[in-house]
Amino acid sequence: MTPKTKLDNFARFAWLVLGWNIIVILWGVFLRASKSGDGCGQHWVTCNGEVIPSAPALKTVIEFSHRITSSLDGLLVIVLLVWAFIIWKKGRSGSAKRILKMAAASFAFVVIEGLLGAGLVLTGNTAENLTPERPFWMAAHLVNTLILLTFLTLTARYAGGGAALNFRVERKYIFAIIVGFGAIVLVGMTGSIAALSHMIFPSGTIAEGMAKDFSPTSNILLRLRLLHPITAILTSVFLIFLTGWLTKECGKERSVVRWSNILSILVLIQIGFGSLTLLTLAPIVMQLGHLFFVDAIWISYVLFAAAFLSAERPVSPPERMPLSESVA
Repeated sequence: MTPKTKLDNFARFAWLVLGWNIIVILWGVFLRASKSGDGCGQHWVTCNGEVIPSAPALKTVIEFSHRITSSLDGLLVIVLLVWAFIIWKKGRSGSAKRILKMAAASFAFVVIEGLLGAGLVLTGNTAENLTPERPFWMAAHLVNTLILLTFLTLTARYAGGGAALNFRVERKYIFAIIVGFGAIVLVGMTGSIAALSHMIFPSGTIAEGMAKDFSPTSNILLRLRLLHPITAILTSVFLIFLTGWLTKECGKERSVVRWSNILSILVLIQIGFGSLTLLTLAPIVMQLGHLFFVDAIWISYVLFAAAFLSAERPVSPPERMPLSESVA
C-alpha cells in the first residue's frame, strides 16, 4: 500500500467518524424527544443496575441503544487518534502536527461528551424531569458537541490535504468569523430551550402555544422560547451577508465560494424547515431534520472559515501617485 493510499484511507475514515457522530447526535435527539432519557434510571455505566438490561421496556431499549452507539463513537475516535499517531508519529511537518493535534482534541472532547451525558443521567436531568440546572446542562452538552464536530471536521480536512489556517489576517476578519460562530451557538442554545419547553409543556395548537409564550404565569422556559425564532432569523441573515462579504474580500477563491454557497443554501433550507417544524408543532421526525441541518450548517461554516483562513489573499494594486509627484 502506497503512502498516498494510506493517507486517503485515513481521510475517508475521518469523514466516516464525523458522519457517525451526526448519527449519534440525531439518536440523542430522538432519545430526548421520545422522553426515553430515563430508560436506564439514574444508573451509569449500568442500565437499571444491569450491564445488559433484561426484559427492557421500549424506552430502556432506546436509552441503552444510545449508550451503545455513543460507546462505539468513542472507540472510533480512539482508532482515529491511534491511526493518526501510527502514520505521523515521526512526522515533523506542519501537516502531521496539525492532524495529530486535531485527532487528540477530538478524543478529548468525545470523552467530555460522554461525561456530560453521564452527568445528565446521574443527576436525573432526563425525560420530563425539569430542574433549575437542566438548561445549563443542555447548553454545555450542545457547546461541547459543536466543538467536537469542529475538531473532527478539521481532522478530516487536514487529512485530505487541506492547507494550514492563517490567523495572521486583519483583525476584522477574525472578529467577524468568531461572531459567526457565536451566533450559531446562541441559536443552538435558544433552540435547546425551545425543544425542552415543547417536550415538558406541550401545546395542542399554535394559538395555545403562543398564549403560553406571552402569559406572565408561564414557566420561564416558555417565555424564553420566542428567542429561538428571533435569533435564528437574525443569524441566518447575518451568515449570508457575512459569507458573501468574506468571499468578496478574499478575491472569490474557489473553495471559499463553494462553501459560502453551500452554507447559504443550507441556511435558507433551515429557515423553511424550521418554520414547518413550528407549524406542525414539532413532531419528532421534524426535530430530527431540524437538528440535522443545524449540524450541517455548523460543519459548513467550519469548512468555510477554514477555506477563508487558508486562502491566498489577492495582492492589492499599488496606489496611484498624484500627477504632480509623478511628473517631479
